[in-house]
Amino acid sequence: MSQARYKRVLLKLSGDFLAGPSGFGIEPDLAEAIAAQIRPVLDLDVQLAIVIGAGNIWRGRIGLEHGMERATADYMGMLATVINSLAMQDALERAGLITRVQTAVEMRAVAEPYIRRRAIRHLEKGRVVIFGAGTGNAYFSTDTAAALRAMEIDAEVLIKATKVDGVYDKDPLQHPEARRFEHLTYIQALNLGIKVMDSTALSLCMDNNLPIIVFKLQPPDSLVRVIRGERIGTLISR
Repeated sequence: MSQARYKRVLLKLSGDFLAGPSGFGIEPDLAEAIAAQIRPVLDLDVQLAIVIGAGNIWRGRIGLEHGMERATADYMGMLATVINSLAMQDALERAGLITRVQTAVEMRAVAEPYIRRRAIRHLEKGRVVIFGAGTGNAYFSTDTAAALRAMEIDAEVLIKATKVDGVYDKDPLQHPEARRFEHLTYIQALNLGIKVMDSTALSLCMDNNLPIIVFKLQPPDSLVRVIRGERIGTLISR
């Protein structure tokens, strides 16, 4: 097996990857499929951390449309990410991996509190670390949490898994003529207003020179191919 190009990686997953046909909830089979993609990554001696969104359980904009306070809606989303983190932890451990869930909102009965140095130590010991509860603050997305945690643990790259094979100039699911980019600078991505990652996360990565790879989580070997350095998806960097 070829060597990994990146040795410490932050993987950002959408909560939608865990949802079944209804788009809601958690399908254990789908969590197991993601775990099956992650297992060969660890065989390359890669240190892997994960941030998972909560779109399969709760989307804050739904609450806002009904007059809910923004902070309340965001805190609900943070708690939903912890549910997804525990589901992913279970799937990974059944696949034979050792994991730790750390959360920015303290809940010691189910997970460790987020402590940067402890997270790094877990990674050095070969454990997959799953970061839940976002940044612990309202008004920040899980994309921003992923960028922040990636920099705090000194990750070499932020890899964002999506349901399309990279960044396009328009939605390829609605526009077959959409053009895919192999590479974008941070400024180009910000100017395009790409929907795959919010501007706060992009700006944070740009300010700290953290490369981003956007790719499709299919076929089943796609994640390990990205980490080996194959040119799939879209690279966002300087």
